[in-house]
Amino acid sequence: MAARCLAAARDMIPGVSRTAARRFHFATNGKHNKNAAKVSNAISTQYPVVDHEFDAVVVGAGGAGLRAAFGLSEAGFNTACVTKLFPTRSHTVAAQGGINAALGNMESDDWRWHFYDTVKGSDWLGDQDAIHYMTEQAPAAVIELENYGMPFSRTEAGKIYQRAFGGQSLQYGKGGQAHRCCCVADRTGHSLLHTLYGRSLHYDTSYFVEYFALDLLMENGECKGVIALCMEDGSIHRFRANNTVLATGGYGRTYFSCTSAHTSTGDGCAMVSRAGLSNQDLEFVQFHPTGIYGAGCLITEGCRGEGGILINGEGERFMERYAPVAKDLASRDVVSRSMTIEIREGRGCGPGKDHVHLQLHHLPPAQLAMRLPGISETAMIFAGVDVTKDPIPVLPTVHYNMGGVPTNYRGQAINHVNGKDVVVPGLYACGEAASASVHGANRLGANSLLDLVVFGRACALTIAEVSKPGEALSPIDPNAGEESVANLDHLRFADGSTRTSELRLNMQKCMQSHAAVFRTGPVLKEGCEKLSELYDSLSDIKTFDRGIVWNSDLIETLELQNLMLCALQTVNGAEARKESRGAHAREDFKVRIDEYDFAKPLQGQEKKTFDEHWRKHTLSSMDQKTGKVTLSYRPVIDTTLDAEDCATVPPAIRSY
Repeated sequence: MAARCLAAARDMIPGVSRTAARRFHFATNGKHNKNAAKVSNAISTQYPVVDHEFDAVVVGAGGAGLRAAFGLSEAGFNTACVTKLFPTRSHTVAAQGGINAALGNMESDDWRWHFYDTVKGSDWLGDQDAIHYMTEQAPAAVIELENYGMPFSRTEAGKIYQRAFGGQSLQYGKGGQAHRCCCVADRTGHSLLHTLYGRSLHYDTSYFVEYFALDLLMENGECKGVIALCMEDGSIHRFRANNTVLATGGYGRTYFSCTSAHTSTGDGCAMVSRAGLSNQDLEFVQFHPTGIYGAGCLITEGCRGEGGILINGEGERFMERYAPVAKDLASRDVVSRSMTIEIREGRGCGPGKDHVHLQLHHLPPAQLAMRLPGISETAMIFAGVDVTKDPIPVLPTVHYNMGGVPTNYRGQAINHVNGKDVVVPGLYACGEAASASVHGANRLGANSLLDLVVFGRACALTIAEVSKPGEALSPIDPNAGEESVANLDHLRFADGSTRTSELRLNMQKCMQSHAAVFRTGPVLKEGCEKLSELYDSLSDIKTFDRGIVWNSDLIETLELQNLMLCALQTVNGAEARKESRGAHAREDFKVRIDEYDFAKPLQGQEKKTFDEHWRKHTLSSMDQKTGKVTLSYRPVIDTTLDAEDCATVPPAIRSY
């Protein structure tokens, strides 16, 4: 039935050949009947829509999306997973370092120490209930992955090997460096993604591969599914569901130099913006300390975890000056700023003194071959360096987005209304697309893969708790998604004077120069103005491919729209935040502004009001027509899930 409907849709779309089209199976095990689709002409006769009905739809098939999708299928929900990439091409595959969990395989460890490190790493902008949930669930999550068949590196005793990683300590920061990062050599994300994909095939999940999600289907504040474009044949599909999970990844490609895949275009955050909802903390962008100079390719923090050190142009191990205890394994924002200062002050490496060196050649070649094989290969390909003999030239590079769709620790998307967090009915988010917020102002290395599996699973558990398989779908407007299709048609035939690639490059260069490692008010303000002009230029875009089948020109233009929404909210949020916290470092406001000045005795200090301090989450929304960004704020959650089991960590001076 579903295949016949698709064939009918293809007949009605100009330029689509029936003979060239392959049959698409909507479900495994041949269960087509429960996913019966039907063609609707309600929106447009030129773009007939194929309607699908599911209990739940997951957008994205990276680590978070796969874990949510097969968790839902396991609970009996008829689940669709809509993804613009084949699952194993998702950007999770690029993660290298590992996944944190207090297993205690290398020394005695406690998840509460992991909790403390994550709160401190977030610069006290992380929500402590969510951090409590993630760190407590971490050991079980890793054991679950091991049971799924993930081939973790091992100790001689046969236990999961755990390496040192940045910002991780023992005994609440007083017991030295922790070895908490479980890894598969330096290809942990690759292994994780393939393990989860292999596991997902055990379940009856319907995969819609190479379908580009256009927008959420929202009515009266409730999410009722998504509308998507099948890139293979140009057909439009509406996925109706009582539960929609966004797991679309980050928006690293707003920047010129980043470690992100070209598909990291903030699709989920942009869909939320177009739905009239807010994103949270988009100004907090993590610069990974070690991207290969000139190429931007990631060199894992695991290099320093295995004993690698950063060296300046004078041959000095400079991190000892900035982080006397943790040194090269301080948190990423601290290391990135330290490297930038060294370069600014003339102590960089190379003819231009514009980078620093990561030295590994003092480590045994056998250790490099066993623990860092991928890095050895990457350094040779992209820097021409043999790591057993020479240092790798590195520079801070955009790597991760701490902000995203605001959610609670159960994965439910939230809106902040009249001073209270209100759940958005039917909408969930997890992974880098979400802001739970376990990372706050700065993510600790190896907490991202943990975030994926813990909150992907949390979304599935919450949906199973609040909903039941087979529940009737609420009615939807026959014209739902009409604006999305109109926008697609407009871009398909856009005949302005500016190429998509040209406008995208201008946006990326603007972000690179105006929202960098160090930021200042005038430069940020100029960035806001330039990005507004670039946003207006979207109306003058020119596309060249007028077809509908595999139109990469159209897809890249849709992605550019999404990137623009994320970029504008990022730079506006950064300009408004008059402090330095975590990855957001203002040279004109160098201190963190909390309720109290924690550099001084608290006695006698008057508590700052909510409007006076900056220990609060930024909420940003946009007017799609004008590009105007509106900012509001919500308080950080300082309470844990169980005060007796895990005490709140009060703000303090953050030093490593």
